[in-house]
This record gives sequence, C-alpha cells and structure tokens, in this order.
Amino acid sequence: MDVPDTVDDPGETGPTVRRDVVCVLIAAGLVATAALVPLVLVPSLKGTIFAQAPPLFAHWLPHLGIGTAPAILIVIAVVAWLPSNAHTLGWNRLLLVGWATAAAWTVSLALVDGWQRGVAGRLERPDEYLSAVPGVRAIGPMLHDFARRIPDYQPDSWTTHVSGHPPGALLTFVWLDRIGLGGGGWAAAWVVLVGTSAVAAVLITVRRIGSEEWARRCLPFLVLFPGWVWVGVSGDGYFMGVAAWGVALLAIAATTRHTVSILTALAAGVLFGFAIFLNYGLVLIGAVALAVLIAARTARPLPVAVIGALAVVAAFRLAGFWWFDGYHAVVVRYYQGIASERPFAYWGWANLAAVAIAVGPATIAGLGRLGQRDIWRHGPALLVIGGLAAMLAADLSALSKAETERIWLPFSLWLIVATGLLPRRHVRVWLVAQAAVALAVNHLLLTYW
Repeated sequence: MDVPDTVDDPGETGPTVRRDVVCVLIAAGLVATAALVPLVLVPSLKGTIFAQAPPLFAHWLPHLGIGTAPAILIVIAVVAWLPSNAHTLGWNRLLLVGWATAAAWTVSLALVDGWQRGVAGRLERPDEYLSAVPGVRAIGPMLHDFARRIPDYQPDSWTTHVSGHPPGALLTFVWLDRIGLGGGGWAAAWVVLVGTSAVAAVLITVRRIGSEEWARRCLPFLVLFPGWVWVGVSGDGYFMGVAAWGVALLAIAATTRHTVSILTALAAGVLFGFAIFLNYGLVLIGAVALAVLIAARTARPLPVAVIGALAVVAAFRLAGFWWFDGYHAVVVRYYQGIASERPFAYWGWANLAAVAIAVGPATIAGLGRLGQRDIWRHGPALLVIGGLAAMLAADLSALSKAETERIWLPFSLWLIVATGLLPRRHVRVWLVAQAAVALAVNHLLLTYW
C-alpha cells in the first residue's frame, strides 16, 4: 500500500495542521499535569511516586558534556540532509545510514553525561546486570537456581535488574564476558549497537507490509527518536532490538514463499522466544506480531514461528529454568520493593506522559492523523495500533508503575511509524522538535539510564 494521498495534499494548511498542534498541546498538558500533581498540587504524592523529576525517572541536573557538541552537529546534519536524501538513497545504503546515524546520536546523547557516568558505568552499578556476572561460575547451576533467587531478603537474592528479568539478559552479559568482552564499555557497545539496529528492522517491516515510501518517510524520525536517550545505556535498548528483528523477520516470512518464508519464520520465532527470556513483558510484542500478520493477510508463518519460539522455551526448561516459575517469583519481588508504594492512581496515567516524552511531539502529531479516513487500514498504521495495544495491556497490568520511558521502548518504537503520515514540507520542523526534546532531557536532567 502507498502512503495515503491526503498526506501530500498541497492544500493541507488548515484543519489538519491545527489538529497536529492540538494533539501535541494535549500531550504537553498531560506531561505538565504529571509533573505538577506530585510537586505542587498533591505534595503528599512526592514521597510515594519515587521519581524526582516526574513523570521521568531522573533528577534535575542542568549540565553540558563531551557529547553536547557532537549531538547538536548530528541534529543539524540530519535535519539538513536526511529528509531529502531518504528518498534517493539505495535501500541497503539507507538501512546502514539509518543505523549508523542513530548509533552516533545515541552515543553522543549518552556522552553528555560523560564516559563513565553516561556510558561505561551505567550497567556496572550494584543493582545492574554486570555486578552479578562474576558470581556466575557455571551457567547450568545458575539457571537451575535462578527462580529461587528472585525474591528479595535472601542472602543470595539477585540484584534488582537481574531479579526483575528472566535469565536471558544476565546470560548475554555472561557470554560477552566469556569471550573477552567483559566490562561496562563492551556491554554498552552491545546494547547500543543492537538497540539502534532496530531502525533497520522497523524500516524493513514497514516496507514489507506497507510501502517503501512510507518507510523512507519514517527514517529521519527513527534516527532522531527521543527514546535513544534510554537506549544509551540500558538493557531495554538491547531487548528492543531483539524484539524488533523478530517482527521484521516475521514480516519477511509473511510476504515471501517457500524456503525463505520457512527459514525467516523460524528465525522470527527463535527471536520472539528469546525475547521473553530477556523481559517477561515482551510477551506483549505479540500485539505487534499480530498486526504484521493482519496487514499481510496471512497466518502462514505462524506455525513455524511458534515452533521456533517453543524450541527456545524448551531449551531453557531443559537447562533448568521454567519461565512461569520466574514470572510468579518476579511478581513477588516487584511488590517487595517500591512498587508496593507507588500509587497506580497516579502512574496509571502518568506512564503515558513518560511515553509521550520518549516518542516526541512529531509522533504525537502522527498519532493524531490515524483518525483520517481509511488510514487505519494501511499495514504500517496497524503496527502503530499494535504498539499502542501492547502499552495499554502493560499499563493495565499494574506491573509497570514508572520508568515506562525505558521499559516500554520495545512497544513505543512502533509508534514512530505514525510519523510517515506527516507532510513532507513540515518534516524539518518536526525533526527539530524531536531533537529538542531529547537534548532537553539529557541536558536538564540526569536520567538513571
């Protein structure tokens, strides 16, 4: 399917543009309300939400860093060069340019906080994955004992992030350490490279189930996605990349035949299967996967993909870890911590304010255009709806109270696809707005990731 013609209507200067602005103002109002309610209107909330700069998990610290100048230069280059060249570059080159530029932008944003504080030290803190790596002498016994060590208040309880996720995340960093890539610097490089590769995965998916034109429209916005602030550096960036490639491979399987379809469906299933061993909540990426199958109007890849996913589940089970044991234990651990005090009455809607910051104003404007006639029938629009559905389910679970700017990255990424609905002549304005949000967050706040 092509991008709807209404996007290119030369007369589109009135009601539609006003709707874009209204949508952004509504989102800004939500963010402002989420900030003002605990800080000004209901001060008693301040001690229970455990966020010093609500709705984000960060604290105020205006600062500059070695990444400031490179970050600004990248923004200037992207805004000046990419909107026009995104439509003329060869496809493979486009994918590489998108990935490389997003990676450079992510690293420069992280370096605003400095090399140690912003990059190498992020995954080395006592509550992070790397602190547990030296204690893993053998993988088999670790997996057998993993679920037992999830609840808190035991002598050998896992650290916060290890306990909050299935063992796949810890295993990844153990494997990196075993091949000589140990430490925070290598871990950060892995997270950023895998996470930013999601740019290519999204473009491939949109091209397969929608149109190449729509994918090319999205590229500049994917590159300047404000969510890269939290990809550099958090494990969730890595999880996002894995899930995104699962979706992309499923899209290839759904739009090809014979051997290619079978092999890519199997690979997609393996990635989806591994994704749920990185983050329990990634079972919800199934909403985006379902959107792919609906857009392609086929369920043909599904049986093979399910076989691939079950093979991963079986491998972990044979190695000693049963996913459901871990999930039940992590719910216990979740409510042993600050989640038991964080009020859902606040975070149930403030989560959405945090996501609004992470996706940026251009995405909000694009989301407002989904209501146009018949647009929701286009394949890329279904991806956006799948991402929204996954976030809604995660929100209603009450197992995501705060930090959704980071935790929901695998879902919010797909909302960026809505920027393909923005008219070309406004692209540079929206890109500046996207970059301004990311730069403001990184320079005014010190995020925990």
